[in-house]
Order: sequence, then structure tokens, then C-alpha cells
Amino acid sequence: MPNLVPGALQPLDASALRSPSDPGHAPRILLLYGSLREESYSRRAAEEGARVLTALGCETRFFHPSGLPLPDDGDADHPKVAELRELAIWSEGMVWSSPERHGAMSGIMKTQIDWLPLSPIGGIRATQGKTLAVMQVSGGSQSFNTVNQMRILGRWMRMVTIPNQSSVPMAWKEFEGGRMKPSPLYNRIVDVMEELARFTWMMRGRPELTDRYSERVETLEAVNKRVSS
Repeated sequence: MPNLVPGALQPLDASALRSPSDPGHAPRILLLYGSLREESYSRRAAEEGARVLTALGCETRFFHPSGLPLPDDGDADHPKVAELRELAIWSEGMVWSSPERHGAMSGIMKTQIDWLPLSPIGGIRATQGKTLAVMQVSGGSQSFNTVNQMRILGRWMRMVTIPNQSSVPMAWKEFEGGRMKPSPLYNRIVDVMEELARFTWMMRGRPELTDRYSERVETLEAVNKRVSS
């Protein structure tokens, strides 16, 4: 990561962040991006984020959305759907990185979110209590439409969306040779990933932070029927 100032990205003090019941493995982060272009800037931004997360001790995985069917145009056992859902269950945090198209997130990004399972285990969402960082890239001037939309979706998916976010305007100017150039925009992505890693350490192993009264008084079978119908 040639853009980093030596010594400025410091190791996280996991012992100060983790719960007594922390599982002990590296934080697991799933990265989703919203473009299938050969030179996808949303993917490039996510790749830069993954490098930072790895340097901070996280385990990262990508889902590549090529071949994912539209919602309701395929079954849950479709190989790409099954892959996405398995990764969602595996993860403890996520990064959503989308281009802005027509003032909104891309259809490719929304399709991935729509396929995330609502009730794979009883009635509890696979995303509930997990952390989320949102990022967007734009071809023109800076905008926050897409990150704002993804925040709404993250809240609906009962995720803990971190305060920081990244919006990269005129993305075609910010990348060269597949890598992001040094700039305050790159520094913001580092900030976002550093914050995501901290929040993921703090959240996991603490189910009491997102435990809900309504879920304790309703049977798993009833919740599953309600959210799946």
C-alpha cells in the first residue's frame, strides 16, 4: 500500500475492543461491489479497502455478482445465490461499494442486497447485529445519494452501520493502473476501514447489544413464517 504514510496506520488493540466471549479468530468482512465493468471503480475502491482491512488483521472475502439472477427470477438454491448467502452468514461485517447511476445505487448492488436471506436460521436475519461500511463512486461531482440509500437498507437489515463513509467523485481521475492515487479521498477509505475493523471487534461476541424483546416473545416458527411470507 504505497499511499500509506509509514507508521500512521497503527495495529488495533484488539484486547481493548473485544468482548469476553469473542470467538478469537480474525474479523470476517464480506465486500460487495455494484458494477460488472472490466474497470469497475466500485470494485477498485473495495479492493483498496480490503487491503487496509487485511493490514489491520481482518479476513476479507469478495462476492463477484456476475451470473447472479434477478430477485424472483431464480431460486434460493441457484449457485450464485447460495454462494452469496453462505458468505453473508460467514461474515461478521460487510462493505457495500456501489457506483451512483441515475442518482441512486446500481441495480447490481440492490440485487445483491435483495438476495440476502431474511430468515436462514429461525426468524433472525443473517445480517442482524453485523457491522456495515458504505462507499460510493461517481462519474461526476460528489454526491451522497447512494451512501444514504445504502444506510437505509443497512438499518432495515438490522446492521450496525458505522458513522464514517466514503464518496469518491470523478472516480475516473482517482485511479491509475488499477490502484487508487494518493489523495484525501484515499485517506477517507483508510479511515472508513479502520473504523469498520474497530466496530466489528466491539460488536461480535456481544449478542445482547442487538437482542430484541419482540424476538424473545415470538417463536422462531412464527417469525420465520411472518418474514418469509
